[in-house]
Amino acid sequence: MSVAKPGATIRYTAMRIGIFMGSLVFVALLIHFGVLPKGLGGSNGVWTILLALVVSAPLSFVLLRNQRDEMSAQLISRVDHAKAKLEASRTQEDGVAAE
Repeated sequence: MSVAKPGATIRYTAMRIGIFMGSLVFVALLIHFGVLPKGLGGSNGVWTILLALVVSAPLSFVLLRNQRDEMSAQLISRVDHAKAKLEASRTQEDGVAAE
């Protein structure tokens, strides 16, 4: 397994936000030019955001697979390190209590 890069979570989050913002602009343009219907009454902003979320979610799932795997590997290594420290601390306490 390869070593995860230090900013994997930040990079994934930034790329996810970028995809959402691109989708938001794309959907807003489609609504502006009448390709997609406007929301009911004053709900146009909410409608635009919801459509952008629906468009960006599958795009992010497909396009960011490698970044998600990198982030997962980074988080797993951190959790394993924390577990090892906790186990070392617990066994050290058990050794003191046994004396």
